[in-house]
Amino acid sequence: MGIASDQHLVLVGLMGSGKTTVARIVADRLGRRVVDSDALIESATGRTVRQIFVDDGEEAFRSLESAALVDALASPVPAVIAAAGGVVLREENRAALKKANAKIVWLCATPALLVGRATSAGHRPLLDDDPAATLQQMHETRDALYREVADAIVLVDHRTVGEVVEAVMR
Repeated sequence: MGIASDQHLVLVGLMGSGKTTVARIVADRLGRRVVDSDALIESATGRTVRQIFVDDGEEAFRSLESAALVDALASPVPAVIAAAGGVVLREENRAALKKANAKIVWLCATPALLVGRATSAGHRPLLDDDPAATLQQMHETRDALYREVADAIVLVDHRTVGEVVEAVMR
């Protein structure tokens, strides 16, 4: 695949797939800054993702998510961007990803793997009721959308973080 020195590297995937962790390591290896959409949103609003969901609802969060993505992609300085898991739900975000000077890598993991990872953090309000069923439904809904924007797919299951990082770097 290769990533040009002037291109962003964007990691997409479901919550718990390792986007933030992998982005930090890859950015360090490439000598780039990391842009994490959730962290940007929390910094800009002074509230956690959970607080935004509870106070303003999912649609308000999705708007903030879109703005964070557009801002990150507009930066002239190439970065490693850990995009929010739901960023592919909006057509305008998928169009922005495809149009951007960026390589998009989908960190693809099975819902079974994600349940343990995503529920341990406690900041994911969409998983409050039935994490396994919710992640399965998200996987079914978003699979084709991730595939639509991805330049490459890296399978996460049965791999260490180091192995995922190496696959992303390739």
